[in-house]
Amino acid sequence: MPSNLVVRVKASSPELTEGLAAIAKELDLPGEFPAEVTAAAERAAAGVVLPELDRTDLPFLTIDPAGSMDLDQAVHIERAGDGYVVHYAIADVAAFVRPGDPVDVEANRRGETLYGAGSRIPLHPPALSEDAASLLPDQVRPALLWTIGLDAAGAQTEVRVERARVRSTARWSYVDAQRALDDGTAGEVLELLREVGRLREQQEVARGGISLPLPEQEVDETDGGFRLVFREQLPVEQWNAQISLLTGMGAASLMVGAKVGMLRTLPPADPRDVARLRRVAKGLRISWPQDQDYPAFVRSLDPTVSRHQAMVVACTRLLRGSGYAAFDGELPEQTRHSAIAAEYAHVTAPLRRLGDRYAGEVCLAICAGTPVPDWVAAALPGLPKTLQDSARRAGSYERAVLDLIEAAVLADRVGQRFDGVVTSVRDDEATSGVVVLAEVGVEAPVTSARPLPLGEDVTVTLATADLAARKVAFTLP
Repeated sequence: MPSNLVVRVKASSPELTEGLAAIAKELDLPGEFPAEVTAAAERAAAGVVLPELDRTDLPFLTIDPAGSMDLDQAVHIERAGDGYVVHYAIADVAAFVRPGDPVDVEANRRGETLYGAGSRIPLHPPALSEDAASLLPDQVRPALLWTIGLDAAGAQTEVRVERARVRSTARWSYVDAQRALDDGTAGEVLELLREVGRLREQQEVARGGISLPLPEQEVDETDGGFRLVFREQLPVEQWNAQISLLTGMGAASLMVGAKVGMLRTLPPADPRDVARLRRVAKGLRISWPQDQDYPAFVRSLDPTVSRHQAMVVACTRLLRGSGYAAFDGELPEQTRHSAIAAEYAHVTAPLRRLGDRYAGEVCLAICAGTPVPDWVAAALPGLPKTLQDSARRAGSYERAVLDLIEAAVLADRVGQRFDGVVTSVRDDEATSGVVVLAEVGVEAPVTSARPLPLGEDVTVTLATADLAARKVAFTLP
């Protein structure tokens, strides 16, 4: 959904500054790192010991949002007969952080990196997350090196992980990587990323996995202010994500085989919710043949079409209930992630997610044939709650910041009319729902005196834009 009208709000406005401070207080967000944590991180950065295994011969590259400094992953892909070998280097946070040290204690308190408007609240001090542990270009770094074999169709044939020293030789932004692929200047590794990424997408279809094509609502910092935009993922982002998914599935297979570790899980969709979605599709006049399963139906949707966009939003109902399952000696009842249609684990973002450091250590031990470290085994039972709590806080923070920016963007436009599409309607009250306004990058509540027309293009009036309450609301005349 393109944003035709750019509406900015100054980052330095007092109302916005006060609003962000109020959010931080309400959610009890972490502030600056305590001095002892920063000092411990700096000592660790200065005293790191590199692994003996040297794989600096592999020309790794990173692909991230422009300007990123906390680089968790670097990829290298090569052909192997009629198949492929994927080398995936993951930042080795445990090379710097010791169990019970000040950095470890603080990371367990934070849980994950939080993202707001033009700022981050990092999981680890910048001396590590943006410097010594980050896989920055032309720097030799300790890493967890995943080696994953694929056959000609992109199916996994082997997986292992070991500690190694690596060096990234290039840092790409998503936009630059996509441009290079489009104009033929990308080079072999990026070309193979596209080739393998497409094969992995075909594997996803074959196993019944799904990725909802929802445009992302983002805060874009530019020209000393913020604007809201809806952004579609570039193809290279999706191919890069497939490598992370591949690694997470490989990690899960190791853990399940050894009956120790921590999985990311999502229960199967409730048949009642699927039946409800079929009714929504019928109401939106979207064909859903009885013999077509849910994943195939989702893949048939075009989110650039208003009715289909509303259907995609409705489908998010089936992706609720994700969680973490830690185990040691006996597998949990629920091991699969239903959206991925496989067993899956988080292991590829340890600079930004606490649990990935622990899961990575489990996989290292399994591959080395050694016991899981005591500090990992002791932490596993309590980790799911810690991670769920931090995920809820991250979600609340992101939503609160978006609500604040939406109110700031629209503060002086109360009474004006906007074109949008009704993307959801409340089950218990058909006159209340949500409208998406691509023009200004806003998604907000809407009410009407009559039942809202789900999936229809509408012209709504801005009724409220309250910065203090972080509330925006529209009416449909």
